[in-house]
Amino acid sequence: MNLLSKIISFVARLRYKRIYNWVNHPAAAQRQVLQSLVSNAQYTVFGKQYNFAKLFTIKEFKKTVPLHEYDDMRPYIERMMAGEGNVLWNAPVNWFAKSSGTSNNKSKFIPVSEESLKENHFQASKDVLTKYYKNFPSSNLLTGKSLVVGGSHQISKIIEDVQCGDLSAILMQNSPFWGQWLRTPELSIALLDE
Repeated sequence: MNLLSKIISFVARLRYKRIYNWVNHPAAAQRQVLQSLVSNAQYTVFGKQYNFAKLFTIKEFKKTVPLHEYDDMRPYIERMMAGEGNVLWNAPVNWFAKSSGTSNNKSKFIPVSEESLKENHFQASKDVLTKYYKNFPSSNLLTGKSLVVGGSHQISKIIEDVQCGDLSAILMQNSPFWGQWLRTPELSIALLDE
């Protein structure tokens, strides 16, 4: 096992303790996530509409905030795509994942914030690797290159700072340096439409 594999395996074992805690206390972990989201979004248009500043329990949240379908959220998302801030999230959202169409055959645009990329998508990748290295500590999995090809990526025609594309392309475009280092082909080739 080379030095890089030993370092990755060591870091994975440290991270595993947090994952183990979430697995053993899922309700507490979910309460913590919900409270963090509500706290961060309390001054947004959506958060003010549903009085997030006064929601402190899951029961209050369920009683106050109705279930929403995509069509209910579309007006908020369209405002965000037009460049308006603090609509659904308290930080700028410049990325929108474009669905390939669902029941009504129209694409849907899903806001993807910087926090979502880091705390969900990239963290999930790290957690999968953590579990793998926990089970196979002498693995050389990350010592070579991985073949990664994403979906289409294009600049949105609404405003220049807002971009949309397949989620896989958004993830590749924003992946951390170590993700870029381990991937082949280079990003410009991986994001070609065809």
